[in-house]
Amino acid sequence: MSIVGPRPEIPELDQYLSTKIPNWKWRSMVKPGLTGWAQVNYEYASDLLSSKEKLAYDLYYLKNISLTLDLEIILSTLRTISNGSR
Repeated sequence: MSIVGPRPEIPELDQYLSTKIPNWKWRSMVKPGLTGWAQVNYEYASDLLSSKEKLAYDLYYLKNISLTLDLEIILSTLRTISNGSR
């Protein structure tokens, strides 16, 4: 596990979502992280539609992965922690 990357899902949920959402498997191309682009830009995904939305953020991260983006995510996470929840 790394500091930044797509947050891992519960294995059973991950299997389910990989059968329902195209490109879901691409999230596993990098190590999962404690925080990620989807976490700082989107709310908790509680259904299939919101999981698809969150996947879009994870795919954006995968396409634009860089030290600068990682630092932006870390700083956003720290701001969220220091200010309380959204």
